[in-house]
Amino acid sequence: IAAAADAVSAAASLHELAASIHAAADAVTGEAADAAVVTRLADTVAGRAPNTMKMDLETFVLAAELEEIVAAANLRLSEMSSGRYTLHHSDARQARGAASGLSIEVQDAHTGRLRSPQSLSGGETFLASLALALGLAEVVTSRAGGIRLDTLFIDEGFGSLDPETLELAMRTLDELRAGGRVVGVISHVEAMKEQIPAQLIVEATPEGPSIVR
Repeated sequence: IAAAADAVSAAASLHELAASIHAAADAVTGEAADAAVVTRLADTVAGRAPNTMKMDLETFVLAAELEEIVAAANLRLSEMSSGRYTLHHSDARQARGAASGLSIEVQDAHTGRLRSPQSLSGGETFLASLALALGLAEVVTSRAGGIRLDTLFIDEGFGSLDPETLELAMRTLDELRAGGRVVGVISHVEAMKEQIPAQLIVEATPEGPSIVR
């Protein structure tokens, strides 16, 4: 009789333990499901699988900003390239595991095809870079509640331009100046000296230090 009572008691204890185990297993399953959701979200934000574009959240935000900058830049570049070039933002996946979302391609109206920015000549690259800088200024101004970027400094780049392209670039900068912006240009191009009314000329001296006049 005593053995039977012990068996019944042990069975009851085992039943309670089994119920506790099932409850703990259910809780773990729920936690695992929640953890899987958080892990998936974290991997997506970090640009890991299942994010097929390998684009992290920071790059995604920058890509959206770059798209606006490119749109603003094209207003200048189309004029400076006489309608030949327009820039295109690309979020195509990059090779060798590189992050996507920050690529720019160039639409060439002469061929009707997209081309790499690396295929542009030195002068064309300068014009594209200038257009992007001006586009960035426009986007920053619009995002900053109308605060203007009133000063623009350009260091070199003009030496790679042919006379016609140089004239286009200078015309664009002159339009900015006429619109109230201060445009500073650092250059060794002799042809530009005739077009810039206010100048600071830096000259080397035999003693070593340069002088400004």
